Amino acid sequence: MNDSNLARKRAREAAARAKAASRDLARATDGRRAAALLAMAEALRDERALIVEANRLDVAAARSSGVSDSLIDRLFLDDARIESMAGAVEAVAGLPDPLGEVVEHRVLPNGIELSRVRCPLGAVAVIYEARPNVTADAAAICLRSGNAAVLRGGSVAARTNARIASVLSEAAIASGMPVGCIEYVGAGGHEAAEELMRARGVIDVLIPRGGRRLIDACVENSTVPVIETGTGNCHVYLHRSADVRKAVDIAANSKCRRFGVCNAAETLLVDRDAAEGLLPAVLSALHERGVTLHADECASRIAAKAGIPTVPASECDWECEYLAPDIAVRVVSDIGEACSHIERYGTRHSESIVCEDALAADEFAASVDAAAVYVNAATGFTDGGQFGLGAEIGISTQKLHVRGPFALEGLTTYKYVLRGKGQVRA
Repeated sequence: MNDSNLARKRAREAAARAKAASRDLARATDGRRAAALLAMAEALRDERALIVEANRLDVAAARSSGVSDSLIDRLFLDDARIESMAGAVEAVAGLPDPLGEVVEHRVLPNGIELSRVRCPLGAVAVIYEARPNVTADAAAICLRSGNAAVLRGGSVAARTNARIASVLSEAAIASGMPVGCIEYVGAGGHEAAEELMRARGVIDVLIPRGGRRLIDACVENSTVPVIETGTGNCHVYLHRSADVRKAVDIAANSKCRRFGVCNAAETLLVDRDAAEGLLPAVLSALHERGVTLHADECASRIAAKAGIPTVPASECDWECEYLAPDIAVRVVSDIGEACSHIERYGTRHSESIVCEDALAADEFAASVDAAAVYVNAATGFTDGGQFGLGAEIGISTQKLHVRGPFALEGLTTYKYVLRGKGQVRA
């Protein structure tokens, strides 16, 4: 059997084990699932030396192959980051059990008692790229919500992901979870991913987490239902009424808190009437933090007067998710043009307006189509932990099933349970 066929066979077998495990997980009690997560967190701590060593090899290989610094930052693990990973798993263990919640209850006219009850999705496949913390987050969130996880990580973090998945799976099974509850199918080639995309009837939901190419490939080729986690071409819009200090703080934090995350701002928009008053301070703050400013003609002139270097912006800058110390800067005529720009180039992720005009704030919030819309706050808050949801499995930018940061509840569906006393339908 060649490598391609072997990869497909392993993916099929992993999916089948996960499907079988999902039936047992649906019946596992809240206490059993929570205890398994606590064991998984402790195992991460106990095995941190082996995880760090695997990660060291991945990072060295990535550097030698010219991987960008922002991607290296996503890949890199040390003791502190592993502790954070373990803490996130513990936090998920402490969240309220989403299963069995009665969403609706009523008695039908025929006397049948109807309940709409929250239940797991089943076997959940997650295809992701370079962030090894996704391995732990996805496994924990799936298991806590009664789902089996089939994980397929990217080649850049192959050793790290495999080690983390092995540690988590062994700990979960040792604590009483079924074999197959956490499956890792490796990173070699595209065959395993393609097999998962076509495992309709075995895999219940597919979640891609990564760049545009990965997401588009899953959406276009999968026969399994997909929950799309979108890229983040996020905007900060400075309205003519914006306070300068708020504008500086929000723009700088949205862009510079971490460059390589999907909720980082990639474009700065500013009203023409306020550009002279706002841009010098805001662009200076970004430049001082090492950000390259890709500015349109008007913004470039204003920056030049203040002695701030820029590079010319082109059409591709407006649609670019840099994930790097770069930002596009555009001067717009008013809030209508700002919203039109966001509608054309945004990815429905996170958008922010800085303003002191309540009517402008309301217009922006009503007009902008995004999972998270901010008024006078940084885009970096779009995060499951910040929203009080615990560790997230991704940020959904679609509109069906779940939108925005999704964690436990987003990995559940519901079923109707009807209890009668012998009723039959005429």
